[in-house]
Amino acid sequence: MKVTRVPVEVATRAPTGATNAYVVGEDPAVLVDPAARTVALDDAVAGRGVEHVVVTHTHPDHFGAVAHYADALDATTHARYGRTDLFAAATGVDADETFREGTTLADVTVVDTPGHAVDHVAFAADDAVLCGDLAVAAGSVVVGHPEGDLRAYLTALRRLHAMAPDVLHPGHGPTIENPRKTCERLVAHRLDRERAVLEAIRNGADAIPAITDAAYDKDVSDVRDLAEATVHAHVQKLVHEGRARWEHGHVRPVP
Repeated sequence: MKVTRVPVEVATRAPTGATNAYVVGEDPAVLVDPAARTVALDDAVAGRGVEHVVVTHTHPDHFGAVAHYADALDATTHARYGRTDLFAAATGVDADETFREGTTLADVTVVDTPGHAVDHVAFAADDAVLCGDLAVAAGSVVVGHPEGDLRAYLTALRRLHAMAPDVLHPGHGPTIENPRKTCERLVAHRLDRERAVLEAIRNGADAIPAITDAAYDKDVSDVRDLAEATVHAHVQKLVHEGRARWEHGHVRPVP
């Protein structure tokens, strides 16, 4: 199936400075994550018979031109079932239809992959998966409190690993040619960070800023808010699993 990637420069915290929009298939085709209107994206959709406009999730750097392309292409907009209010508030568009796990749109199948965002999905197209912000070729993905759920994120990565697609088309950066190794790397990275967070708690750090200082071995001053949100999400996972607890606003280890 033909997949066309169009990097769109938008305000994003991703190191690439752009979000990847994709046009998948031909007549009918699906437009995924139109972050903004650009000449390049106009050219990509021209003549492709786009019938559906979707987003992997409703973070601001993924949906900026949903309304424009839905109107210009007379295409159907879709939101994740149960998250239509979130979609409407973000995009300014009331979705025409909803999708859920297993829904097929022009031979593109929805795969539920929450974790990075509560409404995050991926789209399977033949031997490829458009994975949004589930995976990146280099570095890692932010999974931060209050929206991020690390238990769900790790489950989504492991599910993607089991699917074993030939390639991944991520929301940011280049195509991922080694999906299983990438999923393994991202899972290992999260578990390494988890060990560092738990060690910090056991060594007496009892608040998110202090745990962050102890858990990172590099300068995170430029992304301090993201680092603390990530650590908070790790703490929430540890609390859920009974390995840490909140006690009067402080984080304590569970013996």
